[in-house]
Amino acid sequence: MQYIDASMVGRLGADDSASVGLMNSSLWLFWGVCNMLTMGFSVQVAHRLGAKDGRGARRVLRQGITAAALAGTLMALIGIAISGQLPHWLGGDPAICPGASLYFLVFVSALPVLTLNYLAGGMLRCAGNMKVPGLLSVGMCILDVVFNFFLIFPTRELTFAGIEMTMPGAGLGILGAALGTVAAEVIVAGLMMWYLVRRQPDMALHGAEAHESYIPTREVLRKAATIAVPMTAEHIIFCGAQITITMIVAPLGVVAIAANAFAVTAESLCYMPGFGIGEAATTLCGQSYGAGRFPLVKRFCHLTTLLGIGVMTVMGVIMYVCAPFMMEILTPVADIAALGTEVLRIEAWAEPMYAASIVAYGAFVGVGDTLIPAIMNFGSIWLVRIPLAAVMAPALGLPGVWIAMCAELVFRGLIFLWRMFSGKWLKPGKSPAEAPA
Repeated sequence: MQYIDASMVGRLGADDSASVGLMNSSLWLFWGVCNMLTMGFSVQVAHRLGAKDGRGARRVLRQGITAAALAGTLMALIGIAISGQLPHWLGGDPAICPGASLYFLVFVSALPVLTLNYLAGGMLRCAGNMKVPGLLSVGMCILDVVFNFFLIFPTRELTFAGIEMTMPGAGLGILGAALGTVAAEVIVAGLMMWYLVRRQPDMALHGAEAHESYIPTREVLRKAATIAVPMTAEHIIFCGAQITITMIVAPLGVVAIAANAFAVTAESLCYMPGFGIGEAATTLCGQSYGAGRFPLVKRFCHLTTLLGIGVMTVMGVIMYVCAPFMMEILTPVADIAALGTEVLRIEAWAEPMYAASIVAYGAFVGVGDTLIPAIMNFGSIWLVRIPLAAVMAPALGLPGVWIAMCAELVFRGLIFLWRMFSGKWLKPGKSPAEAPA
């Protein structure tokens, strides 16, 4: 979705590209907090389904719907309140701040619906259903392209297969990109939630269960907080670091801001498989942990982490070779594309160890071990990446920032591997699903 928006807005020029790029890290903060908050309920569902407690899983689902709606609304209100000043706080050029503010405002206004989408997708995956969220996500990307095509660009003449045609368009620019993406997400969120509560085996709410209490209980909230609060705090710290990096990059100019944002978006195509495998690790380890099969938990963790490293190593090689092509898709501005290509090739070297941290973290989340990994992420980013970037940016420009990022990701992967092989993340005991909901 970000790649689609970035590439289509990139056709509008460097200023519009920089407006979107300036707000990406802040949007990740708001999206991620909402997503992390829902994980506290999704992991409980995995534990209860692993223990064959379908009724308990459905109780957690009902309570999660209420909590997700309230959390999304609160985050939306906070985002709306700061949307006007945020681009200025980030050090954006006055020329790009109005567009950046509008782009951010549209996205955060949709957070209540997006949070329910995160909840539905996370619970489907923790129930072992990876296909429906995946297919709906593909559909969301297709809808995004269609909506953006008509909303971003003005009415224009196109030639296709030798036939000239008039293509209608709203010409809304950055606003059109935000509206198109939000519209696609709202449609898919509705479908995702419908499938979860009506069709998903062991989770669908039928008959009297659909009308039982949706008010969160103290026990479910306590467990959700135990899992989600460290993850949320870690994500806030991580995004705070990303925002700090944006502030370090901002003085380097519009070209550097746009190249940094586009390169981050392009890199996501490389590490998304790692996050997919990490979600599988959460499901496999979570259900095995709920069933009390602790040796199997450890084997799943090792297997998925090794698989993630292998896949992202291949993706890193592809990114290194195809970096120029990836940037040309995103922007027609030669200076932005050249700088983005340079930093992507720096980052390619970090992908194997980045995979280790992503997938191992997913396995740790599955067993509810989130506090220590959150502290590890905090230390890695703030004690390694930020100081290195602050020192290297003035001397080397944007490549210096990405060298710092590469070094930090390698360090982070190594410490996550150390924790994985130490076995301290897994504390065998009775099935965690035996407590009441």
